[in-house]
Amino acid sequence: MAHYVAPKQGKLSQLFDVIVLMALTFGALYIPMFLGLAGGVKTVPEGAGQTWEAMGQNAAQIAQYNALGFTDPAAVSDIINARYDYSFSVTALVVMIVIIVAYYVLMLKFSETEYREVIAEKFDK
Repeated sequence: MAHYVAPKQGKLSQLFDVIVLMALTFGALYIPMFLGLAGGVKTVPEGAGQTWEAMGQNAAQIAQYNALGFTDPAAVSDIINARYDYSFSVTALVVMIVIIVAYYVLMLKFSETEYREVIAEKFDK
């Protein structure tokens, strides 16, 4: 039985692969930011406290904020009182499910094709 030797990829093809993978990686990281989909949306409730006591801060917490340079409680009011908005879009969820399933099916199809090629190359005479 002949020893299997994988086909070689040229330098230009490797460079192209690296550029495409880098573009996909940066796209996956930055496109959600540009579309406003990244990070949690925080809201500050109406009438949120403007004093340390109204925000529920004790002496140790106040000392830590002071050590960080926040001596005015109004300056950190939005940070302390911010709450995450846990709502989501059903449409975005369905689109994400469709994309994941399509990717899975595509990978299975490519894997099957490559598997059959390797088997044919290895065992067909």
